[in-house]
Amino acid sequence: MCLPGSVSGIEFQAELAKANIRLPIIFITGYGDIPMTVHAMKAGAVEFLTKPFRDQDLLDAVWVALDRDSARRDRERELAKLVLAYETLTARERQLFALVTSGLMHKQIAFKLGFAEGTVKVHRRNIMQKMGVGSTAALVRVADLLAAAHKPDEVPSPHALPRGGTGIVTGQTMIRKVARRCPFRAAFCPLLLQ
Repeated sequence: MCLPGSVSGIEFQAELAKANIRLPIIFITGYGDIPMTVHAMKAGAVEFLTKPFRDQDLLDAVWVALDRDSARRDRERELAKLVLAYETLTARERQLFALVTSGLMHKQIAFKLGFAEGTVKVHRRNIMQKMGVGSTAALVRVADLLAAAHKPDEVPSPHALPRGGTGIVTGQTMIRKVARRCPFRAAFCPLLLQ
């Protein structure tokens, strides 16, 4: 847990996290204790090995770290593709994206924007095509991923919002609060802030 200089392994791990450097970390120490282990693991360490340890334990930890890092990089690549796809949407499509993923029905969206219901359906189809999804449920999952990637602790998923017995979103106040707290969600929810 001690590194050359005056920084500990835990402090170094915290500095890497602050700098948004997401490397898998395996701690090896000769004098670790339970609180130190818990702190390191909660902060994202892959393994916390105390000396003496078996060579196989270290090899297993390295393989786990490589697998986790590979999965993380795959998720980041997928998210980058979604962000690029979202950026191809026109301003109008972004408005509809927000309204569709907030749970509003076509009729409600058409009324809110002053469109014909058929126009809303055409825009939704174009949005789904550009985002590379085949269903509204998949579009909601994309919205969740985009919002969670921006502020993971502040944005509930649209399907977690309160609903009335008719299936119509009745928690418009909740949606407005979420849109105000999360700049990314607010970027594609301008109509919900009115």
